[in-house]
Amino acid sequence: MSEDLESLGFSLVEEDQADKADTEEEVAQEVVEKAVKKPAKGKKKSKKADDYDTHSDDAIKHYLREIQRTTLLTAEEERELARRISQGDMGARDKMIESNLRLVVKIAKRYMNRGLPFLDLIEEGNMGLIKAVERFKLSKGCRFSTYATWWIRQSIERALVNQSRTIRLPVHVSDDINKLSKISRELVHSLNREPQVEEVAEAMGVDVSYVRRLMTLLKKTYSIEHPMGENSDYSLIDTIEDSNTINPSTLIEGLDKYAHINQWLEGLSESEREILTLRFGLDDRDPQTLDTIGRRFNVTRERIRQIEAKSLEKLRRIMEETENGADETE
Repeated sequence: MSEDLESLGFSLVEEDQADKADTEEEVAQEVVEKAVKKPAKGKKKSKKADDYDTHSDDAIKHYLREIQRTTLLTAEEERELARRISQGDMGARDKMIESNLRLVVKIAKRYMNRGLPFLDLIEEGNMGLIKAVERFKLSKGCRFSTYATWWIRQSIERALVNQSRTIRLPVHVSDDINKLSKISRELVHSLNREPQVEEVAEAMGVDVSYVRRLMTLLKKTYSIEHPMGENSDYSLIDTIEDSNTINPSTLIEGLDKYAHINQWLEGLSESEREILTLRFGLDDRDPQTLDTIGRRFNVTRERIRQIEAKSLEKLRRIMEETENGADETE
Protein backbone atom coordinates (compact mmCIF):
# COMPACT_ATOMS: atom_id res chain seq x y z
CA MET A 1 0.00 0.00 0.00
CA SER A 2 2.74 2.47 0.92
CA GLU A 3 4.56 1.84 -2.37
CA ASP A 4 1.35 2.55 -4.28
CA LEU A 5 0.87 5.83 -2.46
CA GLU A 6 4.46 6.89 -2.98
CA SER A 7 4.15 6.21 -6.70
CA LEU A 8 1.30 8.72 -6.76
CA GLY A 9 3.34 11.36 -4.95
CA PHE A 10 1.76 11.06 -1.51
CA SER A 11 3.87 11.86 1.52
CA LEU A 12 3.88 8.79 3.75
CA VAL A 13 6.00 10.11 6.61
CA GLU A 14 4.08 9.03 9.67
CA GLU A 15 3.36 11.50 12.44
CA ASP A 16 5.89 9.97 14.82
CA GLN A 17 8.61 10.17 12.15
CA ALA A 18 7.78 13.80 11.47
CA ASP A 19 8.00 14.46 15.18
CA LYS A 20 11.57 13.18 15.30
CA ALA A 21 12.54 15.68 12.62
CA ASP A 22 10.70 18.53 14.30
CA THR A 23 11.93 18.60 17.88
CA GLU A 24 10.50 21.12 20.30
CA GLU A 25 13.60 23.31 20.10
CA GLU A 26 13.75 23.26 16.28
CA VAL A 27 10.07 24.03 15.86
CA ALA A 28 10.12 26.78 18.46
CA GLN A 29 13.16 28.44 16.90
CA GLU A 30 11.76 28.33 13.36
CA VAL A 31 8.29 29.48 14.37
CA VAL A 32 9.47 32.34 16.53
CA GLU A 33 11.87 33.61 13.87
CA LYS A 34 9.07 33.67 11.27
CA ALA A 35 6.23 34.81 13.48
CA VAL A 36 8.08 37.69 15.14
CA LYS A 37 9.38 39.88 12.31
CA LYS A 38 12.57 41.84 12.78
CA PRO A 39 12.54 45.59 12.05
CA ALA A 40 13.98 46.86 8.78
CA LYS A 41 17.63 47.84 8.84
CA GLY A 42 18.11 51.32 10.27
CA LYS A 43 14.72 51.32 12.03
CA LYS A 44 13.99 50.74 15.69
CA LYS A 45 10.94 49.09 17.15
CA SER A 46 8.72 51.02 19.46
CA LYS A 47 8.52 49.77 23.03
CA LYS A 48 4.88 48.79 22.43
CA ALA A 49 5.79 46.71 19.37
CA ASP A 50 8.69 45.12 21.21
CA ASP A 51 6.45 44.19 24.13
CA TYR A 52 3.90 42.69 21.72
CA ASP A 53 6.56 40.57 19.99
CA THR A 54 7.90 39.38 23.33
CA HIS A 55 4.39 38.35 24.39
CA SER A 56 3.84 36.55 21.07
CA ASP A 57 7.19 34.82 21.41
CA ASP A 58 6.36 33.63 24.93
CA ALA A 59 2.86 32.47 23.96
CA ILE A 60 4.17 30.39 21.06
CA LYS A 61 6.92 28.79 23.14
CA HIS A 62 4.48 28.02 25.95
CA TYR A 63 2.01 26.38 23.59
CA LEU A 64 4.69 24.28 21.92
CA ARG A 65 5.97 23.12 25.29
CA GLU A 66 2.46 22.13 26.36
CA ILE A 67 1.63 20.04 23.29
CA GLN A 68 5.08 18.42 23.34
CA ARG A 69 4.12 16.69 26.59
CA THR A 70 1.38 14.72 24.84
CA THR A 71 2.47 11.28 23.68
CA LEU A 72 1.81 10.23 20.10
CA LEU A 73 -0.62 7.41 19.38
CA THR A 74 0.22 4.05 17.89
CA ALA A 75 -1.95 2.72 15.08
CA GLU A 76 -3.59 0.32 17.51
CA GLU A 77 -4.34 3.11 20.03
CA GLU A 78 -5.77 5.21 17.19
CA ARG A 79 -8.16 2.44 16.18
CA GLU A 80 -9.27 1.89 19.76
CA LEU A 81 -9.96 5.62 20.26
CA ALA A 82 -11.86 5.78 16.95
CA ARG A 83 -14.02 2.85 18.10
CA ARG A 84 -14.77 4.53 21.43
CA ILE A 85 -15.50 7.87 19.74
CA SER A 86 -18.06 6.19 17.48
CA GLN A 87 -19.80 5.04 20.67
CA GLY A 88 -19.96 8.59 22.02
CA ASP A 89 -16.96 8.51 24.37
CA MET A 90 -16.04 12.20 24.83
CA GLY A 91 -12.87 11.32 26.72
CA ALA A 92 -11.61 9.38 23.72
CA ARG A 93 -12.51 12.31 21.48
CA ASP A 94 -10.44 14.69 23.61
CA LYS A 95 -7.53 12.25 23.68
CA MET A 96 -7.53 11.96 19.88
CA ILE A 97 -7.55 15.75 19.52
CA GLU A 98 -4.77 16.33 22.06
CA SER A 99 -2.57 13.65 20.50
CA ASN A 100 -2.71 15.34 17.09
CA LEU A 101 -2.11 18.98 18.03
CA ARG A 102 1.48 18.69 16.82
CA LEU A 103 0.19 17.78 13.36
CA VAL A 104 -1.73 21.08 13.29
CA VAL A 105 1.46 23.02 14.15
CA LYS A 106 3.38 21.25 11.41
CA ILE A 107 0.75 22.17 8.80
CA ALA A 108 0.18 25.71 10.13
CA LYS A 109 3.89 26.51 9.65
CA ARG A 110 3.37 26.33 5.88
CA TYR A 111 0.89 29.22 6.00
CA MET A 112 2.93 31.70 8.03
CA ASN A 113 3.29 35.31 6.82
CA ARG A 114 0.14 35.12 4.71
CA GLY A 115 -1.92 37.53 6.79
CA LEU A 116 -2.81 35.67 10.00
CA PRO A 117 -0.72 35.43 13.19
CA PHE A 118 0.74 31.99 13.78
CA LEU A 119 -1.38 31.32 16.86
CA ASP A 120 -4.51 32.19 14.84
CA LEU A 121 -3.44 29.71 12.17
CA ILE A 122 -3.10 27.06 14.86
CA GLU A 123 -6.54 27.89 16.23
CA GLU A 124 -8.12 27.54 12.79
CA GLY A 125 -6.21 24.32 12.19
CA ASN A 126 -7.45 22.95 15.51
CA MET A 127 -11.03 23.59 14.37
CA GLY A 128 -10.32 21.47 11.29
CA LEU A 129 -8.78 18.78 13.50
CA ILE A 130 -11.94 18.64 15.61
CA LYS A 131 -14.05 18.16 12.46
CA ALA A 132 -11.75 15.35 11.35
CA VAL A 133 -12.05 13.59 14.72
CA GLU A 134 -15.83 13.81 14.57
CA ARG A 135 -16.01 12.43 11.02
CA PHE A 136 -13.25 9.81 11.04
CA LYS A 137 -14.34 6.18 10.73
CA LEU A 138 -12.35 2.97 11.07
CA SER A 139 -13.73 1.83 7.72
CA LYS A 140 -11.59 4.45 5.99
CA GLY A 141 -8.63 2.12 6.38
CA CYS A 142 -5.95 4.81 6.81
CA ARG A 143 -4.04 6.52 9.61
CA PHE A 144 -5.97 9.37 11.19
CA SER A 145 -3.22 11.90 10.38
CA THR A 146 -3.69 11.23 6.65
CA TYR A 147 -7.41 11.94 6.91
CA ALA A 148 -7.04 14.92 9.26
CA THR A 149 -4.47 16.73 7.11
CA TRP A 150 -7.11 17.64 4.51
CA TRP A 151 -9.52 19.03 7.11
CA ILE A 152 -6.80 21.06 8.86
CA ARG A 153 -5.59 22.62 5.61
CA GLN A 154 -9.12 23.40 4.46
CA SER A 155 -9.93 25.18 7.72
CA ILE A 156 -6.76 27.29 7.59
CA GLU A 157 -7.18 28.20 3.93
CA ARG A 158 -10.79 29.30 4.46
CA ALA A 159 -9.69 31.50 7.34
CA LEU A 160 -7.02 33.13 5.16
CA VAL A 161 -9.61 33.93 2.49
CA ASN A 162 -12.14 35.27 4.99
CA GLN A 163 -9.67 37.66 6.61
CA SER A 164 -8.53 38.94 3.20
CA ARG A 165 -11.77 40.75 2.32
CA THR A 166 -11.08 44.21 0.89
CA ILE A 167 -14.66 45.45 1.46
CA ARG A 168 -16.44 45.15 4.79
CA LEU A 169 -20.00 43.89 4.36
CA PRO A 170 -23.09 44.38 6.53
CA VAL A 171 -23.69 41.38 8.78
CA HIS A 172 -26.88 40.29 7.02
CA VAL A 173 -25.20 40.42 3.60
CA SER A 174 -22.22 38.45 4.87
CA ASP A 175 -24.62 35.86 6.31
CA ASP A 176 -26.41 35.57 2.97
CA ILE A 177 -23.10 35.08 1.15
CA ASN A 178 -22.16 32.31 3.57
CA LYS A 179 -25.61 30.78 3.03
CA LEU A 180 -25.11 31.02 -0.73
CA SER A 181 -21.81 29.14 -0.50
CA LYS A 182 -23.25 26.46 1.79
CA ILE A 183 -26.34 25.84 -0.35
CA SER A 184 -24.24 25.78 -3.52
CA ARG A 185 -22.03 23.07 -2.05
CA GLU A 186 -25.05 21.04 -0.95
CA LEU A 187 -26.58 21.27 -4.43
CA VAL A 188 -23.31 20.18 -6.05
CA HIS A 189 -23.43 17.08 -3.88
CA SER A 190 -27.10 16.28 -4.48
CA LEU A 191 -27.13 17.08 -8.22
CA ASN A 192 -23.61 15.83 -9.02
CA ARG A 193 -23.07 19.02 -11.04
CA GLU A 194 -22.83 22.76 -10.58
CA PRO A 195 -26.31 24.19 -9.82
CA GLN A 196 -27.97 26.83 -11.97
CA VAL A 197 -28.53 30.28 -10.47
CA GLU A 198 -32.28 29.61 -10.51
CA GLU A 199 -31.82 26.42 -8.48
CA VAL A 200 -29.72 28.23 -5.87
CA ALA A 201 -32.30 31.03 -5.64
CA GLU A 202 -35.12 28.53 -5.11
CA ALA A 203 -33.17 26.72 -2.38
CA MET A 204 -32.43 30.03 -0.65
CA GLY A 205 -35.99 31.28 -1.05
CA VAL A 206 -34.91 34.55 -2.72
CA ASP A 207 -35.09 36.17 -6.16
CA VAL A 208 -32.65 35.15 -8.88
CA SER A 209 -31.56 38.77 -9.22
CA TYR A 210 -30.55 38.85 -5.55
CA VAL A 211 -28.45 35.70 -5.94
CA ARG A 212 -26.70 37.26 -8.94
CA ARG A 213 -25.93 40.38 -6.87
CA LEU A 214 -24.53 38.24 -4.05
CA MET A 215 -22.31 36.36 -6.51
CA THR A 216 -21.04 39.61 -7.98
CA LEU A 217 -20.44 41.06 -4.53
CA LEU A 218 -18.62 37.91 -3.45
CA LYS A 219 -16.14 38.30 -6.30
CA LYS A 220 -15.60 41.99 -5.56
CA THR A 221 -14.90 41.47 -1.87
CA TYR A 222 -11.63 39.68 -2.50
CA SER A 223 -8.33 40.84 -4.01
CA ILE A 224 -8.44 37.66 -6.04
CA GLU A 225 -5.21 38.12 -7.96
CA HIS A 226 -3.17 39.20 -4.93
CA PRO A 227 -0.60 36.56 -3.86
CA MET A 228 -1.26 35.03 -0.46
CA GLY A 229 2.33 35.50 0.66
CA GLU A 230 5.70 36.84 -0.31
CA ASN A 231 7.29 35.04 -3.27
CA SER A 232 4.10 33.03 -3.68
CA ASP A 233 2.06 32.43 -6.82
CA TYR A 234 -0.78 30.98 -4.73
CA SER A 235 -3.46 33.67 -5.04
CA LEU A 236 -6.93 34.04 -3.58
CA ILE A 237 -8.54 33.29 -6.93
CA ASP A 238 -7.24 29.76 -6.58
CA THR A 239 -9.16 29.26 -3.33
CA ILE A 240 -12.52 30.55 -4.60
CA GLU A 241 -14.98 28.06 -6.02
CA ASP A 242 -15.01 27.99 -9.83
CA SER A 243 -18.58 27.88 -11.16
CA ASN A 244 -17.50 25.90 -14.23
CA THR A 245 -15.82 22.95 -12.52
CA ILE A 246 -16.62 20.37 -9.88
CA ASN A 247 -15.34 21.46 -6.49
CA PRO A 248 -12.88 18.70 -5.47
CA SER A 249 -13.29 19.46 -1.77
CA THR A 250 -17.06 19.00 -2.03
CA LEU A 251 -16.58 15.89 -4.13
CA ILE A 252 -14.24 14.19 -1.68
CA GLU A 253 -16.05 15.42 1.43
CA GLY A 254 -19.50 14.54 0.11
CA LEU A 255 -18.66 10.97 -0.86
CA ASP A 256 -16.69 10.57 2.37
CA LYS A 257 -14.18 8.13 0.87
CA TYR A 258 -10.94 10.07 1.26
CA ALA A 259 -9.00 7.04 2.40
CA HIS A 260 -9.39 5.33 -0.99
CA ILE A 261 -8.21 8.27 -3.12
CA ASN A 262 -5.07 6.42 -4.25
CA GLN A 263 -7.19 3.54 -5.53
CA TRP A 264 -9.45 5.88 -7.51
CA LEU A 265 -6.51 7.79 -8.96
CA GLU A 266 -5.22 4.56 -10.47
CA GLY A 267 -8.14 4.79 -12.91
CA LEU A 268 -6.76 8.03 -14.37
CA SER A 269 -3.97 8.52 -16.86
CA GLU A 270 -0.51 9.44 -15.59
CA SER A 271 -0.88 13.09 -16.61
CA GLU A 272 -4.37 13.35 -15.09
CA ARG A 273 -3.11 11.92 -11.79
CA GLU A 274 -0.18 14.30 -11.72
CA ILE A 275 -2.30 17.36 -12.47
CA LEU A 276 -4.85 16.55 -9.74
CA THR A 277 -2.06 15.74 -7.29
CA LEU A 278 -0.40 19.11 -7.94
CA ARG A 279 -3.62 21.09 -8.15
CA PHE A 280 -5.10 19.95 -4.83
CA GLY A 281 -1.98 19.10 -2.84
CA LEU A 282 -2.67 15.37 -2.66
CA ASP A 283 1.04 14.80 -2.05
CA ASP A 284 0.73 16.71 1.26
CA ARG A 285 2.21 19.87 -0.23
CA ASP A 286 0.66 23.25 -0.94
CA PRO A 287 -1.83 23.20 -3.85
CA GLN A 288 -0.43 24.66 -7.08
CA THR A 289 -2.08 27.30 -9.27
CA LEU A 290 -3.28 26.67 -12.80
CA ASP A 291 -0.52 28.94 -14.13
CA THR A 292 2.21 27.07 -12.26
CA ILE A 293 1.01 23.67 -13.48
CA GLY A 294 0.58 25.04 -17.00
CA ARG A 295 4.21 26.13 -17.07
CA ARG A 296 5.29 22.72 -15.85
CA PHE A 297 3.39 20.98 -18.66
CA ASN A 298 4.12 23.74 -21.18
CA VAL A 299 0.43 24.41 -21.85
CA THR A 300 -1.98 27.26 -21.07
CA ARG A 301 -3.83 27.84 -17.81
CA GLU A 302 -7.13 27.18 -19.58
CA ARG A 303 -5.88 23.83 -20.89
CA ILE A 304 -4.98 22.72 -17.37
CA ARG A 305 -8.44 23.81 -16.20
CA GLN A 306 -10.03 21.68 -18.94
CA ILE A 307 -7.94 18.63 -18.02
CA GLU A 308 -8.78 19.21 -14.36
CA ALA A 309 -12.53 19.29 -15.06
CA LYS A 310 -12.35 16.18 -17.24
CA SER A 311 -10.25 14.32 -14.67
CA LEU A 312 -12.59 15.20 -11.81
CA GLU A 313 -15.59 14.01 -13.78
CA LYS A 314 -13.80 10.74 -14.53
CA LEU A 315 -12.83 10.46 -10.86
CA ARG A 316 -16.46 10.98 -9.84
CA ARG A 317 -17.56 8.10 -12.08
CA ILE A 318 -14.84 5.84 -10.67
CA MET A 319 -15.97 6.68 -7.13
CA GLU A 320 -19.60 5.90 -7.96
CA GLU A 321 -18.67 2.58 -9.61
CA THR A 322 -16.57 1.61 -6.61
CA GLU A 323 -19.37 2.52 -4.21
CA ASN A 324 -21.97 0.63 -6.25
CA GLY A 325 -19.69 -2.40 -6.43
CA ALA A 326 -19.26 -2.36 -2.64
CA ASP A 327 -23.04 -2.17 -2.16
CA GLU A 328 -23.60 -5.21 -4.39
CA THR A 329 -21.16 -7.33 -2.39
CA GLU A 330 -22.82 -6.54 0.93
